[in-house]
Amino acid sequence: MDLKPYFQSYNGSFSLLHGDSLKMLGSLPDRSVDMVFADPPYFLSNGGTTCKSGKMVSVDKGAWDKSSGIETDHDFHLRWLGECQRVLKADGTIWVSGTQHNVYSVGFAMQQLGFKMLNDIIWHKRNPPPNLSCRYFTHATETILWAARDKASRHRFNYPDMKTANGGKQMQNVWSILPPARAEKALGKHPTQKPLALLERIVLASTLPGDLILDPFNGSGTTGIAALNLGRRYLGMELDAQYLDLTVARVHQSLHETPAAEGQLVAAYA
Repeated sequence: MDLKPYFQSYNGSFSLLHGDSLKMLGSLPDRSVDMVFADPPYFLSNGGTTCKSGKMVSVDKGAWDKSSGIETDHDFHLRWLGECQRVLKADGTIWVSGTQHNVYSVGFAMQQLGFKMLNDIIWHKRNPPPNLSCRYFTHATETILWAARDKASRHRFNYPDMKTANGGKQMQNVWSILPPARAEKALGKHPTQKPLALLERIVLASTLPGDLILDPFNGSGTTGIAALNLGRRYLGMELDAQYLDLTVARVHQSLHETPAAEGQLVAAYA
């Protein structure tokens, strides 16, 4: 498969690919990626409701988020996780976000594939939307699974950086981070957008400057912006071109530049 970039920096350190990530992942070389962050479909757009601006609204993020049944959904996780495992370097790690709708299947698939489970991070959202039905506890967390490529991996953990970020104390696996700020959605938004502070912590915790980070579900490009801000290389894959365009706009905003020629960043980034 021809992996012609939808967008690429002059020096090739920031690339976006348009298409089905399951198909594109197969064209990447073995053991070529230092870290993967993945925010896969949660498969929760099946007639449920949530609260938005104080009103009950339908949970419908798009056809890509509709469940096809437990077995089919699990097979999907096995397939994309297997490809990510193949492209990870020997000591590389993967971070996968989820909720009760998908995280148990993701975790089981990772165990089936032989990943080395390192941590489950509990992302606590400090101001979650209320539960309007009053029949459940308010959903205020998401889970992020962190794993190394396999049992022989000697994974990177930048412990001093995490301790410094936590005021000189060991950082725990419960992270209280606000959802994306309004400024992070000023150019547009994705229905499952993650806060930049969350991705910057993940990138800082497990990579070095110059490392290559892969996100097979690019969305609005938050992983890429975190990589850009911290001097890492980035490869994002996305099925919907509108979100790739949003990512490009966010890149230029992050660089405080106006867009240059299509498919390139300004020379200052080269």
